[in-house]
Amino acid sequence: MSETKERPVVTAFGWVPDFARGLVRDLRVRWAFEEIGRPYDSQLLNAMEPRPEGYLQWQPFDQVPAFADGPVKFFESGAILLYLGEQDERLLPASGQSRWSAISWLFAALNSVEPSIGAMVSFDLFHADKPWAEGARSATASLVERRLKRLSDALGDTEWLAGDFSIADIAMVTVLENLRHTDMVAGFPNLAAYSERGRQRPAYRRALDAQLADFSDQPPHAGE
Repeated sequence: MSETKERPVVTAFGWVPDFARGLVRDLRVRWAFEEIGRPYDSQLLNAMEPRPEGYLQWQPFDQVPAFADGPVKFFESGAILLYLGEQDERLLPASGQSRWSAISWLFAALNSVEPSIGAMVSFDLFHADKPWAEGARSATASLVERRLKRLSDALGDTEWLAGDFSIADIAMVTVLENLRHTDMVAGFPNLAAYSERGRQRPAYRRALDAQLADFSDQPPHAGE
């Protein structure tokens, strides 16, 4: 009798405020799993209390997602996407220009596009009432606009960033979704259409539903 293979595990939060639902980065990993039809388990963490013992050895920055696939344990959503892409060509071509284009765009989403968006979102959600926020937000928004313009020009009228759909698109679509409280993506019609294509994929819908289903309605108390 063969042993049942242990499912990969992705850490996630059991509750976040409404504004963060659909934006927590475990969604990227869930989406990749759904694209290839591979089952996984989510390990839910209480955001209101310290992480379980040993978690910082797994995820040194105390964030989600962390990932385990049998004896292999590591962290960072981009690294997890790359790991899954290496295992299935539906997420990442095995060789050639398209492979390296996809990897380049994966890193671009996380290194060139996401940081300024993340900073602007932080100003909007957490620091809007601070006396220094308006100037900082304006400067950051200008950088976001420049990044979106470069991305729009590079995408042009193509459907996906690197030919076929790939982990690059999972990363970029989820990065752009952080701007959903603004009209910035709408200012670039091809980016708005690109983002919508990603969010209309059945695998994205399943991943989002799974993340939302894991959230409790009320914030947990420490010790629960």
